[in-house]
Amino acid sequence: MLKQIKYFQSVVEENSFTKAADSHFISQSAISQQIRSLEAELGVTLLTRKNRGFELTEAGRYFYEKSLALVADFDALCQETQAIANQQAAQLSVGYLYSYEGSEIQEAIASFASQFPDVALTVKTGTHDQLYDDLRFGKIDLVINDQRRAFSTDYENLVLTDLPLYVAFAAFNPHTKEEVLAIENPLDKPLILVADSQQEETERAYYRDYIGFSGDMQFAPSATEAKMSVVANRGYLPLEFGKGASLPPTLSCRPIYKQGKPILRRMCAFWKKDNSGYYVETMAEMLAKTFQQN
Repeated sequence: MLKQIKYFQSVVEENSFTKAADSHFISQSAISQQIRSLEAELGVTLLTRKNRGFELTEAGRYFYEKSLALVADFDALCQETQAIANQQAAQLSVGYLYSYEGSEIQEAIASFASQFPDVALTVKTGTHDQLYDDLRFGKIDLVINDQRRAFSTDYENLVLTDLPLYVAFAAFNPHTKEEVLAIENPLDKPLILVADSQQEETERAYYRDYIGFSGDMQFAPSATEAKMSVVANRGYLPLEFGKGASLPPTLSCRPIYKQGKPILRRMCAFWKKDNSGYYVETMAEMLAKTFQQN
């Protein structure tokens, strides 16, 4: 039936039995017979033939639209199956938010690498916008990022968990005496954020207007430099804490509360729907499992 469906799609797209037959290197009578066989198997009329032309019936139009995704999925399934069988240099690239601290992602990465040792797995960290752009432009297959906008229908949007927001500071900072920090109380030093020059205003607006931080904000070009500034007691670094999160002895941290409640950051796995293959989906499943165990 699949071949008949492809013939039917070609007839619709070419708006001609003759052109569709030529594209498949078969005769017009042969492709007409294949369409009739498809209609007989379905028990419906897909095309109303008129002189040398035709019109799609309502059922035919519905079947055509739905069959496009079916055929595309089948073709992708065949390619992925062949790649797995032939071990054709399978690759998977994953990115996650630099401010995440925890073991869940590491556990998922380790599980995937153990199960698929022949897959070339690469992992990177980045800011929210860096990961978003890398995913948009096809530079990465899957990202673990915080949700800052409405979910797009072009992507798979898998909610993993809501993580509490912390700020890290120097181990000798007086805030070590407090159990929590209220966001309503301005920090005595700048909030240190990681962003390049083009992303600074977007990042500043997010932490000021959405999260609610007031006071000065400074930017570092990398997470390493940001942490070194915090170690030197030059500011505070916002972090999301997952399972098993730990900091070096030079740093301490406290959760940030707003109106007496912890601030939570929604963490999600995102990947393009048109890049949704076996390895991407398996990694997403492993991530969901490790975060659910938190």
